[in-house]
This record gives sequence, structure tokens and C-alpha cells, in this order.
Amino acid sequence: MPGFVEKPEPVQVPGLAHLHTGKVRDLYRDEDGNLVMVASDRISAADWVLPTEIPEKGRILTQLSLWWFEQLADLVPNHVLGTDLPAGAPADWEGRTLVCKSLDMVPVECVARGYLTGSGLKEYVQTRTVCGLALPEGLVDGSELPAPIFTPAAKAEVGDHDENVSYEEVARTTGAETAALLRQTTLAVYGRARDIARERGIILADTKFEFGFDEDGTLVAADEVLTPDSSRFWPADQWQPGRTQPSFDKQYVRDWLASPASGWDSKGELPPPVLPQEVVAQTRAKYVEAYERLTGQTWS
Repeated sequence: MPGFVEKPEPVQVPGLAHLHTGKVRDLYRDEDGNLVMVASDRISAADWVLPTEIPEKGRILTQLSLWWFEQLADLVPNHVLGTDLPAGAPADWEGRTLVCKSLDMVPVECVARGYLTGSGLKEYVQTRTVCGLALPEGLVDGSELPAPIFTPAAKAEVGDHDENVSYEEVARTTGAETAALLRQTTLAVYGRARDIARERGIILADTKFEFGFDEDGTLVAADEVLTPDSSRFWPADQWQPGRTQPSFDKQYVRDWLASPASGWDSKGELPPPVLPQEVVAQTRAKYVEAYERLTGQTWS
């Protein structure tokens, strides 16, 4: 059954209670009731958390999220309280740790799509819809949509697929007012990020957000935002609808796992193999390039 090939033991830190080990992040609670989120170098594909890590991936995700939180601060507040290491935490947590306010999380992955690909494309091929939204005829893999759309998903456990759901289902789950706020905020943030990325020669094809409500009832952005793990970034100068697009994310890993070189059957019972060093190096380079092109800063 998919999940962790080798589930890591949580690091024990005095004063921190371990809450959860996710695909990438480890979650703790400190003595003040705040959440401590640590982004590891783990990488997942085909519903598996792979046995091979991508060096510095967790730091890249964390620093890129912090950069995006600043760009979006006037649209939606975020959950970050600080980046100082908790007392007694290992040195390796530096640069990958966020101390965050505890939120009442909305049980919905808030996905915005400006281009057709992935699970949206699969649904479109069958029904000409995505999450129940009708789309024009004639779209292909990589087509730009007439306008960005909100296509929510139900958040899954490690080893399971997130499942696309309709807006009506979100309204039933969260209430009509919250559903409308989620859609409005998701599309506003996507629009801002799409324009920023476009200025840097990058297409933001789609992305997903997680939100929660704070003690004042304000909607707050949580987890990560607009990273290669949560988004599809494509080089604009290579965009060509009708094919799989080059991307700044873990597509390199997915492609290798699906190739004869890996010798792995994703439909079989065996877990995926260890990644070759070349695949590790190329994947790390993709994450670094995404960070540098988006922020304009050199990764070091």
C-alpha cells in the first residue's frame, strides 16, 4: 500500500510535542500552544514518500514560502509567527522551521487553475468539465483557460490521492459563506502570483493553498504557498499546448520512476526504488532555479 517507504522517527526536542509526520513536513506543538513546522528534504511521487531525499529541498520550500507570504500580505494574512529555532532543536532545522499560530483549519485543498493539465485534464477529456465547471471544446494538455477557475479537493492522508470535489460540496462541508470566501481568496492570490511569475518568465499553471481561521475568525494562509511542491511552474518560453510542459518541480522524479530505467511498476506491490544521484541532482537544480527565478535572489 502506498505511503512511506521508510517512515522516519520524529526528532525529540524538549518542550515540543510531536503531532504529525507528513509527506514533507513534521509538525510539533510548543509549550505556548504554537505550531512548529519543519520542512524535511523528503519528496513524494506516485502516492509514495520516496526513500531518497533531495538535499536542501525543505529549506528552499520554506524560504520561498516566506518570500511569497510577503508578496501576498495585503491579500491574505499568514500563519507565520517567527523563524527562530526552538531551544534544543537540531542545527539542521535552521532555515526550514516556522513557528506558526494554531488555526482552525478548513478541510479543503483550495486549488486554482489557469491552465489545463494533471487531474483537471483527465476529467476534461471525459466530461468537458473540471470539478463540475463546464469548459470549452478543443482544449488540450497545457491550454490556457478562458479565466482561472477554483477547483477544490478533499485533503487525503499520506498514501492517498487528494480527490477533486465540486464547489457545491465545499459549500455543504464548510457553509456557503466560507466557500465563497475560499473561492474569492484563492483566485485573488492566484491572480497576484500568476502576474508576478509571468514577469519573471514563468507560467503558474495551477497551485493549491490551505487556509484556516484564527481566533478572531480571520481567514489565514497556512502550510506552504506557491512552491514547486504545491504548484506547477512552467518556463514561459517553452510553453507549447498539446504536450507535457517542462516544469520546475518534481516532474523529473515522476518521469524517471515511469521510465524503464527505474524498473518499477507503479501498479505493482513493491515500493519505488532509490533515486540515482543524477536524478537527485537534477531535481534539486529545478527547485533552486524556481527559487532564484521567482525571487531574483541567489540560493546559497
